Amino acid sequence: MADSHIGAVERGASELVAYALRRGLIAEDDITFAVNQLFDALHYEPDGLFVPVEEVRRAVRASEHPDLEKILAGLLDDAVARGVIDGGIASRDLLDTRLMGVLTPRPSHVVRGFWRRYEESPEKATDYLYRIARDSDYIRTYRIARDRKWVTPTRYGNLDITINLSKPEKDPKAIAAALERKEGAEPYPRCQLCYQNIGYAGRLDHPARQTIRLIPLTLAGERWYLQYSPYVYYNEHCIVLSEQHVPMKINRTTFERLLQFVEMFPHYTVGSNADLPIVGGSILTHEHYQGGRYTFAMARAGLRQELAFSGFEDVKAGIVDWPMSVIRLDAADPERLIELADIILRAWRAYSDSSVDVLAYTGDTPHNTITPIARRRDSLFELDLVLRNNRTTDEFPLGIFHPHQELHHIKKENIGLIEVMGLAVLPARLLGEMNELKRAILAGEDPAQIPAIAAHAPWAAEVIERHPAYAPQAVASLDEEGVRALDGIIEQEIGAVFARVLEQCAVFADTEDGSRAFMRFVQGVC
Repeated sequence: MADSHIGAVERGASELVAYALRRGLIAEDDITFAVNQLFDALHYEPDGLFVPVEEVRRAVRASEHPDLEKILAGLLDDAVARGVIDGGIASRDLLDTRLMGVLTPRPSHVVRGFWRRYEESPEKATDYLYRIARDSDYIRTYRIARDRKWVTPTRYGNLDITINLSKPEKDPKAIAAALERKEGAEPYPRCQLCYQNIGYAGRLDHPARQTIRLIPLTLAGERWYLQYSPYVYYNEHCIVLSEQHVPMKINRTTFERLLQFVEMFPHYTVGSNADLPIVGGSILTHEHYQGGRYTFAMARAGLRQELAFSGFEDVKAGIVDWPMSVIRLDAADPERLIELADIILRAWRAYSDSSVDVLAYTGDTPHNTITPIARRRDSLFELDLVLRNNRTTDEFPLGIFHPHQELHHIKKENIGLIEVMGLAVLPARLLGEMNELKRAILAGEDPAQIPAIAAHAPWAAEVIERHPAYAPQAVASLDEEGVRALDGIIEQEIGAVFARVLEQCAVFADTEDGSRAFMRFVQGVC
């Protein structure tokens, strides 16, 4: 059957299977089966003359580097035109994940492949799992590529900044579907981190997960799983999740699990969000950690001051030169780190110092907790313990140690684990707002008079004061280079705001009074 005579669906299905064949997701013997499964998902009946093996082989020869996004878009557009799905973001994502799920190796196959490679090296095992996550489109690399990323030099080192554009906007139909869910009804899966997501077809208000693959682990005698984040904010951004749907909790066992994980995967960093609102991450209902193969700015930071803890002379300790309040512990024996970290945690849970607004409790409500991060330093194990407090006041209703009101135009959301380590994840709205702000500055307009960017006006005035060439009376004389330079200036100024955000989240400020308060806590630990 000549290629020119096949329809769009036959061609698209053939190209998709050819892609999977090239990436090693399927084998030659799977071709006809895979094509037929795609037709079923697409509610399509091909012409009787169509021969899948011939067309897939032709597609393999035709393109050495197939464009997955383009292939899927063509199949989705056809499905919309035939009324198989509506044109909404959620329904398109549900269908393309189902299509790729047909082509993704079975979980048992992936688990066996992972541990077989682990016997050679942990790196080969994670490389294998990460490649499958990308090739199966679980990680939509073409969306990730749209994220805006840059680095801002600060006195604390180079901070990573990203404006996240890879998460699709909420589909109005998905929002409506969530609202229609019966009040009190327990959803399935219970959350997006539950193991029951594996293979789940999804629904308008819950993403499809036919392409997700998880690796079972034993941490502190319990079943946990390793998977990757679909939004990879940094290289090999992984999630380590409990088999049980239980709330986040920071305790001695947390330190044990984290250090066991980096013992298993010494090329990875792993950490936990704090277990209290405001200072915790976005999901506190399911215990999980985040890690990956990336050196964060906080890991590159040195010590501001060395510390000594009685009875732990074998543990190197110090205060990290970082905008937040961080105690770093290093030792060859992870058990010693676990023991000392637990002592520090219990001391911090009960600690109050009203002179710096740190109170352990309001009534029975706890405020103090820790964000812990584990990594390897050659033969040493390392723990960073970031001291957190989530107390609020009338002056700071979102948190004393939280981005303050004057910085909300850039970052209002919780400062979780990833930001703590020095990577800002900023909302997608900023891209459009910064483009409009740049336009207004170059036009000599007052941002305060433009509703879409009025919240940025006070900050913009500060930026212009530092860069007077962009003052209203001066912009007319800018050359092309000066106009182009404004993008970089705005990016660096956003990074400087993020540094201030982290400073405001420090329970002990980097001042003389803050340093003395920090040492009062340390001296009372043991």
